[in-house]
Amino acid sequence: MTITGIAESAQYLTFKLEEEIFAVDVANVREILDFTPATKVPGTPEFMRGVINVRGNVVPIVDMRLKFGLSKTEKTVDTCIVVMEISVDEDKIVLGALVDSVQEVFEMEASQIEPPPRMGTRWKTEYIKGIGKRNDNLIIILDIDRVFSSNELSLLQDSGERRGE
Repeated sequence: MTITGIAESAQYLTFKLEEEIFAVDVANVREILDFTPATKVPGTPEFMRGVINVRGNVVPIVDMRLKFGLSKTEKTVDTCIVVMEISVDEDKIVLGALVDSVQEVFEMEASQIEPPPRMGTRWKTEYIKGIGKRNDNLIIILDIDRVFSSNELSLLQDSGERRGE
């Protein structure tokens, strides 16, 4: 069975939130940064930790744990920021996703990916492209362009622009 939006073979970056392993298509990933404290922007959602300066550009930082209803990410030696480019409508938005740790980049065939379950999952299935299998682990493959609503993304974009002025 072929999953909509998943090519025959693609490379994914995996990261952990608590004990769960998530993956995003490497085509969305710009870079991985060590944890950097963010400057809080008033009036933004709780999951938005603030903004940081990435080579002269203001980049909003979102706490993926908070976005998915988990506890706030605490800084450890493995905590990092995955800088991604997300498409919304015709726009591209760059944001940093705060994650517990980055695991690896690997290629996965479409045959290794199953559709997300319709029920019984703690994650919203509209965020999920599929569930991959690798080394006896289940990997939740995110549709990163759908994780944030267009309203949330416009808030993120606006906060980055306000701090960059």
